[in-house]
Amino acid sequence: MNNLKKRWGIETNLQLTVIFIVFAITGSASAWLSKPFCIWLGINHEDLGYLFTPIRLLLIFPIYQVLLVTIGFLFGQFQFFWAFEKKMLKRMGLGFLFKE
Repeated sequence: MNNLKKRWGIETNLQLTVIFIVFAITGSASAWLSKPFCIWLGINHEDLGYLFTPIRLLLIFPIYQVLLVTIGFLFGQFQFFWAFEKKMLKRMGLGFLFKE
């Protein structure tokens, strides 16, 4: 755990625990919210077959990104999660979205 704390620039075990809780809540919430969102868009397994899962994963991704920063903010870890988001989006080639 010390290596992870050092890598992420975290000082306390409490902060690390809070970050893990935020990741857990965000993952569960984004998966839970994707179902009504798919229903609202009219996307269902019967119509799409094997394409349903990849399409649902593509829908979950932006929901997850927004929730991660929002829930991180609610838990007092906005700065960590905002830096985490920017780093991840830059690695995906979307760094142009952020001014340095």
